[in-house]
Amino acid sequence: MAQHTGKHQIHHSLPGMVAVAVIFALTGYLLITNIRVNRSVTVTSDTAGLVEERVDKVNSLSSQVSRLSSRINSLKSSTSETNKAESDDPGSSTVLPAVKGPGVTVTLDDSPLWEQKLDESGSSATINDYVVHQQDLEGVINALWAGGAESMEIQNQRVLPTTAVRCVGNVLLIQGKKFSPPYTVSAIGPTQDMIDALDNSPTIQIYQQYVSSIGLGWKVETSASLTFPKATAVLQPLQYAKVDEKAKANE
Repeated sequence: MAQHTGKHQIHHSLPGMVAVAVIFALTGYLLITNIRVNRSVTVTSDTAGLVEERVDKVNSLSSQVSRLSSRINSLKSSTSETNKAESDDPGSSTVLPAVKGPGVTVTLDDSPLWEQKLDESGSSATINDYVVHQQDLEGVINALWAGGAESMEIQNQRVLPTTAVRCVGNVLLIQGKKFSPPYTVSAIGPTQDMIDALDNSPTIQIYQQYVSSIGLGWKVETSASLTFPKATAVLQPLQYAKVDEKAKANE
């Protein structure tokens, strides 16, 4: 009998090679997809921490701006009489001066019944009816301006030309700071005119219906003397449209 000295060899077929390539490709795709999903989950879970970090940074920078603004105004006051007159112009100052006068304070608050409307999962389809919303605050602010308000504070924060009122859930964001209800809006100006403007506001009239039906918080107080401290007037640079020189040349 003849003796075979050769070894068994693997016979590679084209279909088998294609199948192996497809398997490796699918494995790589699943690995990349898993990495991307995990990365998104990590970013989402860290959002609250990032927000807190940014808020702390904003507070720190605001304090620095206030100190520097005070120094700038001190330097302005030591210049010539002409420059001093210019620095007294409210439009050129970096600090809003303190103001005092009669005014109105409006307080809005969530209904105490909102906790009873939560289901076992901590949510409810009607929970929004029991909390103060951004449009409610905007309605009060707009009515007070319409009534002749000369200066305003929201949560003891002076309202600047660049102030924006934003609500995320039932958290109010003003100038990088977060506030929870109750919310207070104070305005210095003609007291009776501002109260009349509140009563005539369609937005406030709708809010009053919820005050009566489900207990949303609402209180209006008048004062013979409100005092708003000075505040840094951080103005964003204004940007204007520019002429399209190319289009102009084609006219």
